Amino acid sequence: MIAIGEASRQSGVGIETIRYYEREGIVPKPARAANNRRLYSARDVGRLRLLKRCRALGFSLADVKTMLDLAEQGSDDCPAVKVLAEEHIAEVHRKIAELERLEAALQELTRNCASGNVSCPMLAELQDA
Repeated sequence: MIAIGEASRQSGVGIETIRYYEREGIVPKPARAANNRRLYSARDVGRLRLLKRCRALGFSLADVKTMLDLAEQGSDDCPAVKVLAEEHIAEVHRKIAELERLEAALQELTRNCASGNVSCPMLAELQDA
């Protein structure tokens, strides 16, 4: 059993983030020592690593909680995880499309900019919108 600082180091998840995940019920509360300090097992650290990897891929906390629950049940529910991943991929595609629309709008606005103007055409366009 290890303290929260070591669990943080081994998992790559910050101490305050670990505490937040515990408060929100995303990960189970750890065992406590006689002095009431948190104690983490290798399994706890594994949960934190999984959580960190899922968050790095952009999964929501709700989806991560679902995946952690599936992993904890011991039944590798691959179809359920696949559905979550496919939904996440669709959301990534929506975000990419929105960013492309944003890029096109900004490019259009900046095409109207020219050095030496007394007033900025981009600001004028934004004010008229």
